[in-house]
Amino acid sequence: MDVSEPASISTGIAKRYATAVYDLAKEANDVKAIETDIAALQDAMAESGDFNAMIHSPIYTRDQQGAAVTALAKKMKLSGVMSNTLALMAQKRRLFVLPQLVQTLRDLIAEDKGEVTAEVTSAKALTKTQSDKLAKTLTASMGKTVTIHATVDESLIGGLVVKVGSKMIDTSIRSKLNSLQNVMKEVG
Repeated sequence: MDVSEPASISTGIAKRYATAVYDLAKEANDVKAIETDIAALQDAMAESGDFNAMIHSPIYTRDQQGAAVTALAKKMKLSGVMSNTLALMAQKRRLFVLPQLVQTLRDLIAEDKGEVTAEVTSAKALTKTQSDKLAKTLTASMGKTVTIHATVDESLIGGLVVKVGSKMIDTSIRSKLNSLQNVMKEVG
């Protein structure tokens, strides 16, 4: 059995929905509303265990998921395009791809704007000055506007891990210690 198959199926489903949502929003000159919706949905998925359970659990019926999504969309003040898409996804039992949908929409919008997102992991939170300087440096080297998505991982001890597309720069102390440990194993 190929374990990557379910992930690729989810990604394919999410990509089709994301493309449709983005095309509709672009046609209506309402991409900004979709960006706001993406942020709201991402916050909901990060903060609410109940919301995640509802979108991933098979125990909820189509009607229950549909009612929950409609109520949440109204409460979160989501755009009509996003509200209708979520209702359709609930009806088709496709809410489980919502995290991939959000990421794919974010990527489509960034690509259209000529932006690239850099995933930056640091040992402690970056200051605004550090983040701006890093974005400026990455923008100069990439030739595109770079948006920083920062996370904190104290196990890095110090330094940064920067991922932009398929490129990764690891300047963390943890990485350097692991390299030193491997060199010492080879000698001993």
